[in-house]
Amino acid sequence: MSEAKGHGGARPADTTPADTTAADTAAADATAVDRPPADEQARVEAAAAKAGGRRAKGPVPLTGGLARVGESRHIGLVAALVLLALIGLVTKPDNFATSDNLVSILSLAATIGVITVGMTFVIIGGGIDLSVGAVMALASVWATTLATQSYGPGVMALCAILVGTGAGLVNGLLISYGRMVPFIATLAMLVAARGLAQRMSDRRTQLVRPENDAIEALSTTRVLGLPLVVFIFAAVAAAGWVLLNRTTFGRRTFAVGGNPEAARLAGIDVKRHTLLLYALSGLCCGIAAIIIMARTTTGSSTHGDLYELDAIAAVIIGGTLLTGGRGTLVGSILGLFVFTVITNLFILNGLDTSDQLIAKGAIIVAAVLLQRRGLEART
Repeated sequence: MSEAKGHGGARPADTTPADTTAADTAAADATAVDRPPADEQARVEAAAAKAGGRRAKGPVPLTGGLARVGESRHIGLVAALVLLALIGLVTKPDNFATSDNLVSILSLAATIGVITVGMTFVIIGGGIDLSVGAVMALASVWATTLATQSYGPGVMALCAILVGTGAGLVNGLLISYGRMVPFIATLAMLVAARGLAQRMSDRRTQLVRPENDAIEALSTTRVLGLPLVVFIFAAVAAAGWVLLNRTTFGRRTFAVGGNPEAARLAGIDVKRHTLLLYALSGLCCGIAAIIIMARTTTGSSTHGDLYELDAIAAVIIGGTLLTGGRGTLVGSILGLFVFTVITNLFILNGLDTSDQLIAKGAIIVAAVLLQRRGLEART
């Protein structure tokens, strides 16, 4: 009877209970090597979902302590802008509050502002882009060559956008698939793009030809008293805000910047998303090149000098963490206006450019120290 039971079982006759237990254990061990424990995987997936502005069971608005921190930072930036405006009214009452000066501030902010939008995405995503100023210069030079200008202003604008986006894709490929450190990859692009711009222009300033005055018209034509370049900046900022706060792409950006491994386990293609973030930054550089061409009617290898400093500084004082995962586009725009108004005040008061750079450096250091203090207080 015992033999009959043994042969009538579900497993083969030559497999013993001990053998089955050992096989099951080995299979479980092999699975454990390829995949984290269930509780750990659930934890990191929940962390990635929370970093993206939603919980694991569905989308929810970003609320709580992080939202309050963002709001308080915004209030502080608005207060700083009010203080700077008061300083301008006291030191240069006849010049600061004029409509021409306000338009000048907005026009200057438009160029760096478009770059700042792309930089915000990159830094929230855990990276950094040091090449934005050089890429903008390269795009402006390429778009103002005689060969490009012969096709008209539409092709010039398209060329600037394609060159900027292409440079951003190269950065993204080196960082995401080449596994290069963002600082090194974008530093190399900074040097290479600036050098290529100098080679293409032979270190000369290239003028926009009269038949392509539609480019210049973006700066000279006014709607509601403001140049068209200001509306271009406003459109880019609005589109960036929607992309960051109302789309899956934005939630994934927060997740990738907050914890790349958690984002990967949650099903996000981290490499592809990083590639897209740098392509977006390059696209913004191309649009900024169009604006700088409109404002100066030139393409030059010297355009965008130290723009990376202004963009990164605006993002930092706007509340975005350098380590990624947290930040707001509204804060970055407010930070941009703080720096733009400071620059305007230095110009109106005839102060030296070197003093302006020293002041900007001090503001960056103060912003980073405040960020670190805030993080230590929350932990």
